[in-house]
This record gives sequence, structure tokens and C-alpha cells, in this order.
Amino acid sequence: MLAPLTKKGFLVESVPNGSAALARLGETHPDLIVVDAASMRTSSKRICQSLRANAPRTPLVLILDEGGNMDEKVNVNVVLHLPFTPQKLINRIKHLLPAEHKDILQVGPLQLNVQQRWVKCGERQSRLTPRLVILLKMLMEHPGEMIQRETIFKQVWETNYAGDMRTLDVHISWLRRAIEEDPSHPRYIKTLRGMGYRLDVQ
Repeated sequence: MLAPLTKKGFLVESVPNGSAALARLGETHPDLIVVDAASMRTSSKRICQSLRANAPRTPLVLILDEGGNMDEKVNVNVVLHLPFTPQKLINRIKHLLPAEHKDILQVGPLQLNVQQRWVKCGERQSRLTPRLVILLKMLMEHPGEMIQRETIFKQVWETNYAGDMRTLDVHISWLRRAIEEDPSHPRYIKTLRGMGYRLDVQ
């Protein structure tokens, strides 16, 4: 159920149970918590109460089976009953996220702010040119997919002429310098020789 969130650019971390969630709360500060009680086959009362006690200001979304009842003592922001579409989940959580994150495209460890033109990967943060923003956004919108060089060139440079690909190669190298720990051995932006480029993220 949470996989579509990753495809839409949300950074999603899953844990198997309430105890693991509480332990993870001690290490990180999520913008939103989704409790999939339907998958865990639990009433979720104890889990939600514990999460609320440890993260009182974090929005909490509860997913229940069709016809499942929520305990009135459970304090959550949104309750969704199966079945529902991934888009409905996305629509319900968007308004719960902090305002500063709404303009950020996130895929795996990469965060791209299109308006302010910066990218962050782990502890690295870099400013990008408008062209590099368009190029990275295109790759992030198709994670794990090979995009042909000609397709990238035509869309990023807004031209049907794709005779000289050296400009694209130079921009890819600049992008790698911005996000890769070792640009000469890229972890994220992979070259498929003679074909195109692919963004690899976990």
C-alpha cells in the first residue's frame, strides 16, 4: 500500500511492528506516520496511543480493514478503510505535511527543491542551475528506468536537434558532482553506454 508513495517522490521507511516504530522514533523525526493496522491484523489502539505519546505533534494516519471500527480513544488525524486507491491516500496526507516539504520532490535519499533550485543527498547539499534542475527532475520522475539520451536532450533543451550529445554528458557530470560521493564511480546516476541514463535509488 505504501509503495505508490515512493513512486510519487515520498521517502518511505517501513517497520514491521509497533515496537520497531517506537524504537525508530528515537532515532528520526518523520513528517507523518501511517499505521497499517489492516496488514498487521491488530486493533491498533495500543500502537497508536504509544506513537501519539512519543510524537504528539506528528500527523497519524490509520488504515483499517473494510468495516473495521476505530476505538474512540485513539487520537489519529485520518482514518482510511480498505479498499481505497493509492491516489486517495496521497490526497489525504498531502495537507498534513509541513509546508516547506510540499515543493520538494523526493526519491530515495535525493531531495530536490525545484523552486529554490537545490538538491540534497545525505549530508550533501548543492545549488543547481535551472537546466540541471530540469535534468534531475526528469530522472527522479522515472526512477529505475532507462531514459534514452535523445529523449533527455530533446526535453531538457526543448529542441528536436539531438546531434551533439556532449552537452548532455557535461551536464550529467555536473549533476554527479552535486549528488555523488565519488562522481567517477556514480552510485545513483548510471550510464547505459550508447543508450541513455538511469537513476538508481533504494
